[in-house]
Order: sequence, then structure tokens, then C-alpha cells
Amino acid sequence: MLPTTIRKSAVACLAAAFGASVLAGGVASASDYEWPRMLRIATPGTASGSFASTNGWAPVLQNQTGMTVRVVPEDSEPTRYVRLTQRNEFELASVSSAEVRFQMEGIDGYAAMPPNPLRIVWHHNDTPWGFVVRGDSNIESIYDLKREGIRVSLSSQSPPMMRTVREALPRFLGMTPEEAEEKWTFVPAGSYVENCRSVTDGRADVAWCAPISAVLSEMEGHPRGIRWLDQPLDDTAGWEGWLSVRPAHVPAEITLGVETARGTHGLVSNFLYWATPDTDEDLIYNLAKWFHESFDDYKETHALATRMSLEHFRTYLNGSPLPVHAGTVRYLREIGAWTEEDDAWNEAAKERVDQWMEARRQGLEAARAQGVRPHWEDENFRAIMREHTEGLEIFRTRL
Repeated sequence: MLPTTIRKSAVACLAAAFGASVLAGGVASASDYEWPRMLRIATPGTASGSFASTNGWAPVLQNQTGMTVRVVPEDSEPTRYVRLTQRNEFELASVSSAEVRFQMEGIDGYAAMPPNPLRIVWHHNDTPWGFVVRGDSNIESIYDLKREGIRVSLSSQSPPMMRTVREALPRFLGMTPEEAEEKWTFVPAGSYVENCRSVTDGRADVAWCAPISAVLSEMEGHPRGIRWLDQPLDDTAGWEGWLSVRPAHVPAEITLGVETARGTHGLVSNFLYWATPDTDEDLIYNLAKWFHESFDDYKETHALATRMSLEHFRTYLNGSPLPVHAGTVRYLREIGAWTEEDDAWNEAAKERVDQWMEARRQGLEAARAQGVRPHWEDENFRAIMREHTEGLEIFRTRL
């Protein structure tokens, strides 16, 4: 049976973290910091748990700092990435670590985008995910999806979500993606909400959704209701197939979200707040300080806000393959929640990001020099990018 969580944070580290603030008297408090006039935070769409929970704590930050805090929903993952990294429209963005892996490695729809690195600022939530069907569906088990003619919703706004249903789900079922293409009909959905609603609307038989999303509460109230399909945690072969495609996911029992999902076997995917490496270090330091010190002030603003504690963040960091912003590192080190071991893996993660960024830049330049259109569906372009990134280590959860 596969583990349901990555290993817990060290008790000694946490004890130091929560007690060390009394030793940091020489450092100015967040209240002494001159906050910028405005802080802009990007999240997934308005029906997402990320949008709702960010709108829970943002007013508390605004009241305590005097900043104008704007929460901007952007349902398209690639567009949110561009707006953060190229257009500089946000200081923070809520994105899953699985999505960031696609962004850093240039997978699928990100392949032709200018590569831009990201850094972790703070833990947002550990979002549960599962497969949902309508209440009157004749699909009783996830293994029933092996049948011919199944209509699978395809959420086109997120490359990782597309890969999940096209590749990870077939692998879990012991099928190849090619077999799935022959057996199933993929129903395109232009947004995450449309992806989920396609089940209750009758356009698709099954969709991959997060039960914490507002749209799932709406779907639960549908006259025919909804049901969730177990992905049994003891299906070792199935999970090995799944994780070969989506290595950052963590198999787990779903304990958050709509009532119909609770107790279902599925997975969790960590969402974090991200910034670009050149985002002002003092700003990120003081945001990290605020997230920690004001946790009791905002933790009840939304159920997901309880997942923003230092303990949850530290647990995630124990398995993180992605680098942390210098401002956050500075704060965690100050309170005793960052070790020399953390320095080692974080430096290795930054170096890995740099390697991917440089390899992809060279690949884009080579494609242009050869007159090949930079498009992720162009096989000649994909071959060039594979040539330049071959052998690079992927971003896989550290176990």
C-alpha cells in the first residue's frame, strides 16, 4: 500500500520554529516594514477553493498592513503564468506544484513559452482531487472506465489536467494512452468549471475535479446528485502507473471538500503561493513573517486557510523538489525552521531550474534558427526540445 502523505516534518525543527521567534529581537517586525501600496495575487477561477480561500485572508492582510490587496481570478493556467512572469501583473500567484513542474520543464502547452523560473513563497493548501460521475451513472467503479464509449471531460485550460485524463488515468487502469484514445471520447471543456459541470450537464460521463471547489457544492445539489470513484490506495500497480505520469501527486483519502467526496480514495496536490526570483526579497520576507505570525488571525476565514500553517508548510518542504524564494528562506532560517540540509536541496533545486531554463532557451533558439515553428504540437519542434533537455532531472517529490 502506498503512503498517503509525504513524511512528516521533524518535531525538533518545528519546536525550534515556533519557539525561536523570541530569539529574533534584533530583526524588525512586519509592522515596522513599509509595505508597498498594492499587492496583487493571482488565483485560479472564481469557483476554485484557491480563489475563495485567498479572498478569506487577503482582507486581514490589508487591514493589518494598509496595503490594497487585490485577488485576481485567472482560470487559464498558461495565461496566469504569462501574466506573472512576463507581464509582471502580479506579485504572487496560487499554483499547484504539479502545474509548476510543467511550467519549469516546458511540458505540453508550456513547451513554446519563454522559460521563466519561479520560487515558493508559502504553502497554500493540499488540494484533494478525484473522479466524479453523476449520481445516476452506471459507472460504479473506476475500473468500469475501461469500457468502450466512455466520455471523459478534457479541461483544456490546464495542460497537467489534460495529461492526467489522457495518460495518468489510463496508466492507473492498466491501459496505454493509445488504447484510451481508441476507447474513449474526450469532451473538450474551456474552463475548470465547465470541465466539472459537464458531468451534471450530461455532456461527459466522468471528470477530474477538486471537491473543495464551489462548483462541486453546486453539483451536489443537482437533482440527480454526484458520486466519486475510489482509486484504491492498495492498488500499487495502478498508482505506479499514475505516478509515472504525474510524479508530484500524493495518493490519499479525501478528507476535505463536499460531503460526497469525503472518505473516497484519491490524491492530494499541493498548491503554493509563488513569485519570480527577482521579486523584492524584503517583501517576500515580510509576507512569510505575516503568514506565520498572523496565522491565528486568518486561519478561520476559510477551511483551506488552516492548511497555511508553518507546520503544513514545513511538511511540504520535506519533500519539495522546487526552490524556495530567498525572502522566505531568510525568514525560516531566522526562526529556526530552516536547516543546512534545506540549504543543500534548495540550492540543488535552483540549479536544476537554471538548467531547464537554459536548455529550453537554447531549444527555442535552435528551432527559430532552423525555421521550425515553436508550437508544442509541432513534432519537429518537440524533437528539438527533447534533444536540448534530454538527460535533465525532472522535478519529482523527494521521498
